[in-house]
Amino acid sequence: MKPSDLIQALAVVVIWGFNFVVIKTAVSEIPPLTLTALRFTLVALLLTPFFRPSRDQFASIAMLALVLGFGHFGMLFIGLRGVDAATTALMIQLGIPFSLILSTLLFADSLGKVRILGVALAFSGAALLAGEPKGGAPLSMFALLISAFCWAWANVLIKRRSDIHPLTIIGWMSLLAIPILVVCSLLFESDQWHSIQGASWSAWAALGYIVIGSSILAYYLWYRLIARLSINQVAPFSLLAPMIGVAAGILILDEALTLYKVVGGTLTIAGVGLIELRQARLRRLKLLTPDL
Repeated sequence: MKPSDLIQALAVVVIWGFNFVVIKTAVSEIPPLTLTALRFTLVALLLTPFFRPSRDQFASIAMLALVLGFGHFGMLFIGLRGVDAATTALMIQLGIPFSLILSTLLFADSLGKVRILGVALAFSGAALLAGEPKGGAPLSMFALLISAFCWAWANVLIKRRSDIHPLTIIGWMSLLAIPILVVCSLLFESDQWHSIQGASWSAWAALGYIVIGSSILAYYLWYRLIARLSINQVAPFSLLAPMIGVAAGILILDEALTLYKVVGGTLTIAGVGLIELRQARLRRLKLLTPDL
């Protein structure tokens, strides 16, 4: 990985680390699906006039609107409404073992004992986090589980369509996700307009960070990285995001650092780290023995 790629990867995880706190601030005032629809509306307005997909790219972006737009972001925002930022930052790391599982199912990749152990540790840690008394509503935890899975699925879809410009994906995925989110918001949420009108300056500032920092800048850099490099090269950097997210949740939102978070978070990060170390070793072996 070149130094410029390293700097971009670090910038992304810092933005994402603070993003958990920022989203938590916004969803405390605006319903989550409404907030997600607002986010994508602003992103679409900023990007779609300048980046347009070709006809053959449209179906892939439409799929991403469902998987990434609603499945990942919508469920992430719902989860953060009922779970603190620190726990969310840890739970969302399940996207990495989910990526490994999808790779095994779709590409017949062999897991091996080390990676199986990593997956077991990661999910054991997540189970401990989910079982924390007063740690969060079960439905919110389930939403985060879906969000992590959809993040892994979306990475596979994006890797397959590396020919599409990252900002085209971001803009048009946002545009196509809006109707899904609006319909779901009308069905499952209430007082949307009242909450928007009464939102404080901090909620709007948080939305600005989500739109400019997380949705456009961070994902643009992330998509460029996974298009040029292997997912396994880029994914390990996401390990830094939960550490930043946990620290930000505790220091900024005054969230409690409980034994469940310490033990569950350690197991989750250890499991994900074990997976990534094994992936890195396999990549080195493949480079040394290309015929295998």
